[in-house]
Amino acid sequence: MFNQMKIFSGNANRPLAEAVCAYLDIPIGIATVSTFSDGEVLVQIDENVRGMDVFVMQTLSNPVNHHLMEMLIMFDALKRASARRITAVIPYFGYARQDRKAAPRVPITAKLVADLITTAGADRVLTLDLHAGQIQGFFNIPVDHLYAKPVLLEYLHKKPFKDLVVVSPDAGGTERARAFAKRLNAGLAIIDKRRDAPNKAELMNIIGNVDGHDVLLLDDMIDTGGTIVQAAHALKERGALKVYGACTHAVLSGPAMDRLSSSPFDEVITTDSIPMNGKVGRYPKLTVLSVAELLGKAVARVHTEESVSILFV
Repeated sequence: MFNQMKIFSGNANRPLAEAVCAYLDIPIGIATVSTFSDGEVLVQIDENVRGMDVFVMQTLSNPVNHHLMEMLIMFDALKRASARRITAVIPYFGYARQDRKAAPRVPITAKLVADLITTAGADRVLTLDLHAGQIQGFFNIPVDHLYAKPVLLEYLHKKPFKDLVVVSPDAGGTERARAFAKRLNAGLAIIDKRRDAPNKAELMNIIGNVDGHDVLLLDDMIDTGGTIVQAAHALKERGALKVYGACTHAVLSGPAMDRLSSSPFDEVITTDSIPMNGKVGRYPKLTVLSVAELLGKAVARVHTEESVSILFV
């Protein structure tokens, strides 16, 4: 069934690519992805891909620019090796937060990255929980935008919550929080915040009742952890019993691990869209769920030309 398909991986999250291949029961593509002594990326595809339907898995996590270049150069190598179609599988789309002109004379870097991906040779993009859904429109090629909601909900349904309230850490995440609250038969609350600078936020008010409830703080990503940890403290002060955090992308940069370690979270739930690289050991309350099956199903449907929309739940 998959004899005309190949899955290759850069170095950003090879374990996830291997897990997807294991789910599909196919070997991972053989390629050399390394660097010259001066830091330039070296790519060589070490098997025949002529006429193949090729998928390149690469999450754009730290170091973002290096992983982006790996992916672009792999596209070019595959295109020159006569691959029939190249699909970029990007579990975490870096630069997604730079999706608009939020100030004078700043770039829209998410659009630039979309153009780079297309120009380098990708024919299609498969990604997971974009920070801003409109980024799909930055591409002039098909984009399949998956959501980790089914993976997170399957785990959350097993938790013995007491009068759960799902909390959005900002107004922009209200739709996501409402969808989870509906599926979990939970209440809904929103934190009104004001952001004065990147990676800094000031809590203003909690809209909704959390007193005497377990709460689930839900976001698409946790970067430095400042916003969500500050929110967790505020919810505790408002009478929340247990505080859980959940996100799709655990970027966890800078002081994030120290902030989580000193936070009132009972558990933080995320996915393996970004490799943890030992962070679970540093913060035992971190639970990592795999999106390999979800991505594997999507890859299989793209290859067999079946509808992918059944996975958009």
